[in-house]
Amino acid sequence: MKIPFISNFFEKRSESSNLSDPKRWLYEAFGIPFGRGIRVSESTAMRSTAVLACVRILAETVASLPLPIYRRLNPRGKARANHPVGDILQRAPNPRMTAFTFRETMMAHILLWGNCYAEIEYSSEGEVTALWPIPPHRVEHMETAEGDPFFRVTTSNGQQHNVPFYAMFHIPGLGFDGKKGISVIRWAQQSIELSLATEQFGIEFFLNGTNVGAVATHPGTLTDTAYERLSKSLREKYEGLGKAHRLMLLEEGMTFSKNTIPPNDAQFLETRKFQILEIARLFRVPPHMLADLERATFSNIEQQGIDFVTHTVRPWLIRWEQTINWKLFTGKEQKKYYAEFLIEGFLRGETKSRYEAYSIGRNGGWLSVNEIREKENMNPIEGGDEYLRPLNMTEVGKEDPKDDGGGGETDNEDGEGTKGTAATGE
Repeated sequence: MKIPFISNFFEKRSESSNLSDPKRWLYEAFGIPFGRGIRVSESTAMRSTAVLACVRILAETVASLPLPIYRRLNPRGKARANHPVGDILQRAPNPRMTAFTFRETMMAHILLWGNCYAEIEYSSEGEVTALWPIPPHRVEHMETAEGDPFFRVTTSNGQQHNVPFYAMFHIPGLGFDGKKGISVIRWAQQSIELSLATEQFGIEFFLNGTNVGAVATHPGTLTDTAYERLSKSLREKYEGLGKAHRLMLLEEGMTFSKNTIPPNDAQFLETRKFQILEIARLFRVPPHMLADLERATFSNIEQQGIDFVTHTVRPWLIRWEQTINWKLFTGKEQKKYYAEFLIEGFLRGETKSRYEAYSIGRNGGWLSVNEIREKENMNPIEGGDEYLRPLNMTEVGKEDPKDDGGGGETDNEDGEGTKGTAATGE
């Protein structure tokens, strides 16, 4: 008679369980993934190290960028402006959190749920005074009988209140109706489940002493009582990582044989690597930022970082900027003020390439010393706002001042230079 041994894959739910040795049904009762009982939601997806890393990278990147308020100049250009919204976005959006924490939380919401929400608090004069983030699963999109949109928010104690459309700071991700974004976690659920399943397989494999299972064979027939007693004895003495190498004592002609499946035969490591790439692809994060340097080199990793800012971070920043300008400024203020992230620091190359670019801009006449110093986070200097003009260049349609008719110097018969009459007025 064969007795299953060290097999956590075929346990009966009716078997007893305790906190020191929980069974599968106890894990599942609390929503904790265990073997085939893995369930992925926006909350549990963060148990995947790749998902956690992607969310942290994007949330911390957006939260750490400066976000000043600018005033439009006439006829063109911009200047830093002091505005109450700027203090909310850069210092503290509400009395309980910093601007970094607020943006980090909002980005985590939109990356996992596809939407982020914050209720806008106004003063008696109608000015924005605070932003209060709301977990996306507590918000419902509603419409009045006339078709006007509003939001219904359910608090932690089960109470509900309605928020007008104008008073909700809502950034949707990719969606199909322009009103609400979709959850990437829901749409890519199977990929994340596979990632968690490989991690769970590794846990159970090593907890069982790197043996997937084993079979103890008895030459005779055991009664139900003897079977239960023998099974319990084998589990207590030999099951688990700490008991994997104990000497096994068998009686009555029993034999023992391992039932092993090497992880490389199951492509365990390859599957784990591929799922990291798969999840990185979902969030458009370069693999080297998840500590996967297999395809990274010194020559391309800098360009990958710039591509990350251009193709991954920038679309999120535009969503933020447009929502800020739409919801936090009045219609009149929108013609004068706007918010814009500063990302030049992320796009700068290594020192030599950066200085060569500055030299080209300075000598080309379209960068001043102070503009260069500002990009390098240095204070301006006196006289640093002047621009150079190359001697061999002039504007189209204008004569070169060195020409004969333009007041420049001319050579007389003796070869000496004299001032042109156009320049002297004589």
